[in-house]
Amino acid sequence: MVTGAGRAPQRSGVRHVLVTGASRGIGRAVAVRFAEAGHRIAVHYLARTADARRTLRLLPGEGHTLIQGDLSSPEECRTVVEESERALGGLEVVVNNAAIATSPALRHPVVGTDFATWTDTWAQFTNINLLGAAHVSWAAAQSMVASGVPGRIVNIGSRGAFRGELEHPAYAVTKAALHALGQSLAIALAPHGIAVTSIAPGFTATERVTERFGSEIPAGITAGSPFGRIATPDEIAAAVLYLASPEAEWASGAILDFNGASHLR
Repeated sequence: MVTGAGRAPQRSGVRHVLVTGASRGIGRAVAVRFAEAGHRIAVHYLARTADARRTLRLLPGEGHTLIQGDLSSPEECRTVVEESERALGGLEVVVNNAAIATSPALRHPVVGTDFATWTDTWAQFTNINLLGAAHVSWAAAQSMVASGVPGRIVNIGSRGAFRGELEHPAYAVTKAALHALGQSLAIALAPHGIAVTSIAPGFTATERVTERFGSEIPAGITAGSPFGRIATPDEIAAAVLYLASPEAEWASGAILDFNGASHLR
């Protein structure tokens, strides 16, 4: 077991990185950022095969791989981690990005939603956003501890965890729980030299947002930030790259607000 006292941060070499939900959006941007930094990437996806293959083609360097798996299944979570480690030749970094996001089709306000829809929607959000990340993190932790590597786990949370979501309460709750998971793991894994952090973005210009609103983001959304815009996936990816770096060990347990001053706490 690696002890933390007096240990200088390890300088980075080529690291092996699993990014869940990397077929597009923030996950794709994160995968590209890590590959540009010289690391090897396991691009996880569920069903968007063509998009995942495009992500793979965008990655500079060699040794990257595609990993398909349904993270609502605990066993598949473990398999995704094991296959990633085997294909890459190791595993030092996991970015828990896969999630069910808010959408008109998944609206479930407490008033106006029938009970069957309510329970089904909560199960969907919980199984992916929280339990999927928890099971992936468990499997990754076993690998990192056994290998003795100073690993990193970064969770992609949400601003919604702090301000609430009127029409998507399950999303807000599962993201808040994801942040809490990260803090619990940070305490548990620090003695092994493994740092765990979370980032809480606000609205981000992903394909999902474009599909929902078109090319023009509503003024009511962009006005939420004093910068008058929303984030780009690459901005979030740059922050994730830092949080996963050897130099960021002392950030373990942190939740990074990343919302352009649209929600302050």
